Amino acid sequence: MRNQPGVLIVEDEPAIAELIAVNLRHNGFRPLWAMDSATAQRELDNVLPDVILLDWMLPGESGLSLAKRWRADARTKGVPIIMLTARGDEMDRVAGLDAGADDYIAKPFSTKELLARIRAVLRRRTPERAAGVVSVGALSLDPATYRVSFSEQLLKLGPTEFKLLHYLMNHPERVHSRSQLLDKVWGDHVFIEERTVDVHVKRLREALGAAGPMIETVRGAGYRLTAQPVPTVASSVQSHA
Repeated sequence: MRNQPGVLIVEDEPAIAELIAVNLRHNGFRPLWAMDSATAQRELDNVLPDVILLDWMLPGESGLSLAKRWRADARTKGVPIIMLTARGDEMDRVAGLDAGADDYIAKPFSTKELLARIRAVLRRRTPERAAGVVSVGALSLDPATYRVSFSEQLLKLGPTEFKLLHYLMNHPERVHSRSQLLDKVWGDHVFIEERTVDVHVKRLREALGAAGPMIETVRGAGYRLTAQPVPTVASSVQSHA
C-alpha cells in the first residue's frame, strides 16, 4: 500500500468522486476523498498526496483559491495539481494554470485520459538529475540541490518551471517550438495543450525577475534561452545618450 501513489480527490459530488476512486484503486493508486476545502486542508496537513485532483466549483472556498494557496505554501507547492471542472473554455483553462495547476481536464472526461494525465504529472514531478551545475551567463541551476540563482541571488521556482528552465539551459541559444518543449519537458504532449507552454514560460519569466529577458520569444517559432538578451528600445536609447 505504501508504494501506491496517493491521490487526493477534492470533489463535492459523491458519484463523481466514487467513480474516480474506483478507477484509481483498480490502477494501482491510493485514493483519498475530500468533499470541501476544509476537509482537503485537513488531509494535506496530515499526509501529502502524490497528486491532487481538484474540482473548481466547491462549497465555500473555490478550487481556484485552494490552488493559489497551496502553491504559495512551501510544504504543498511541489504537489502536482490537476483541475477537474465543467468550465472548459480557454479563459478558464488559463486561469486554472495561472493559479498553479499543472494540468486541466474538463468534465465530462474519460477515466482513461484522466489516468494518463495523472501518470504524466507523476513522471515529470521530479526534474532530471543531470550531473553538475548548469550555467548560462549569470544564471545558474543545480539539479542536485534544486537551486536556481542569478548573480548569486537565489530564486524560487515551481517544479514545472524548474524543469522547463533546466531543459532550456541545457540547450542555450537554440529555438524550441511549443510542441518540442511539450515533448521534452512534459513528456507526453498528447494530453496537454500548447497554450500550457505559454503559461509556464510567463510564470518562469516572472520567477526569474531580472533574468526574465534571457528567455526570448521568437515570433512564429517558439522560445529560446540566451545569455545576451536583445536590449529593449529604452535601454538602447539610454546606452547611446
